[in-house]
Amino acid sequence: MAQAPVIVVGAGIGGLAAAVVLAARGQAVRVIERDSAIGGKLRPVLIDGHALDAGPTVMTMRPVFDQLFELAGERLDAHLQLTPLRTLARHAWPDGSRFDLHADRAATVDALGRFSGAPAARQYAAFCERSKAVFQTLDGPYLRSSRPSPLSLTWRCARAGWPQLRGLMGISPFNTLWRELGRQFDDARLRQLFARYATYGGSSPLAAPATLMLIAHVEQAGVWSVQGGMHRLAEALAGLARRLGVTISCGQGVAQVTTSSGRVTGVRLAAPEGGLGEVLPASAVVFNGDAAALPAGLLGQAVQGAVPARPVARRSLSALTWNLRAPARGFPLLRHTVFFSGDYPREFHELFAQGRLPDEPTVYVCAQDRGDAATPDDGAAERLLCLVNAPALGDRGQPTDEEISACEQRTFLHLARLGLQVQPDAPGRLRHGPAQWAQRFPATGGALYGPATHGWRASFSRPAASTAVPGLYLAGGSTHPGAGVPMAALSGLLAAQQLLADHPGRISTAPWRPAVMPGGTSTR
Repeated sequence: MAQAPVIVVGAGIGGLAAAVVLAARGQAVRVIERDSAIGGKLRPVLIDGHALDAGPTVMTMRPVFDQLFELAGERLDAHLQLTPLRTLARHAWPDGSRFDLHADRAATVDALGRFSGAPAARQYAAFCERSKAVFQTLDGPYLRSSRPSPLSLTWRCARAGWPQLRGLMGISPFNTLWRELGRQFDDARLRQLFARYATYGGSSPLAAPATLMLIAHVEQAGVWSVQGGMHRLAEALAGLARRLGVTISCGQGVAQVTTSSGRVTGVRLAAPEGGLGEVLPASAVVFNGDAAALPAGLLGQAVQGAVPARPVARRSLSALTWNLRAPARGFPLLRHTVFFSGDYPREFHELFAQGRLPDEPTVYVCAQDRGDAATPDDGAAERLLCLVNAPALGDRGQPTDEEISACEQRTFLHLARLGLQVQPDAPGRLRHGPAQWAQRFPATGGALYGPATHGWRASFSRPAASTAVPGLYLAGGSTHPGAGVPMAALSGLLAAQQLLADHPGRISTAPWRPAVMPGGTSTR
């Protein structure tokens, strides 16, 4: 009798990555996706027939995706058109100042000298060296480890030699990113600019560990836009999986993970009318949803104890987003532009401590028809994604519709004060808040990044690939190593690696080693 396939629940980036790796090793794999299309948070929205990114907007850590295609003897370039960004983002402040952060370090140093003076340029150069050192220290011992702990991290660094151990001692895990950046930069605007890295994982810079400064090094290694939108990346991975023999079924939910004698045996599908449907046998199950769904009982009582429950206080940020096709006038937008608030600590106090939308939010705008250089303002409608951070309380009725409407007014008034004129009620506009995200991603309250990375322990408390239920594995942004498109892909690699290691003899286990870099992207 043929061995039952591995069933992957969820066709997000983590699930697709796991499916590719397992299929490349000869394992039969079936992917089951509840939504009508693959992609998870990379799924686009449509306005007047135009596709718009509604989540992540760039790709980093390209070697992760190159490797996935190489496992199948193919090349990423043959399936995707990628354009490296020379300017990572344009930044604007309420005082009227503006600054462009470049991918090239020398270009940024030169621009900083003009923007804030020679001391700021020197401080940035030192910051880059430090972020590189943090990256090199944590690359192998943390990101490539399937279940890192403080002890295992220290042991791996010690085994690698004194330089690695010395590097571990210098990563400042007990200091917050906000505090460390205050020591690094005299210019408060630069402190705010680089503190925004905490939001890439849905966290507050006032509580996130200083190790997140490594993202600066990752961005310098390359940031790419994907021709046709980020969903093309998911489509390319799904196409690769299918060519390896993977079956992908969309529009089909999973109601339960089934077990026998405490071990996973398969999944029970959800019936169209909401009841229980067919049981599909599986040799193992990879769950590519938010891990919080398991202790919430959304996949059945048999696997409810697979991972610990996540307290509401540990949720990462949600978002309030507007997808528009509208003219953008008065400000020279680049593809990525950030309009900062005047008081960053207050903004995150309102989000996390008070659990409400900020009075003056920082706004991220992705102008999806633009590139590195500002284009003339011709008044034509263009594809825009506008985003502000929000508390993940969508399952508790917060924020209310009235609060969201008031935040919308404040948001677009803030943009207008900084020079950008956009009509938020443009025809066909789509607005999504925590309640809508909570509906799409059950048990999260609308949190888009899994648990928040607050405090030094948080990096070690994310669920690992393996769970307390034999045969059940996890992949996705709520698991180790973290949130963001490349990290989700890496989680799929780690889940496949762990599954293969747990089944010696049953599945081919020829050695392979993921070649990765740390970092992440987000709904910026």
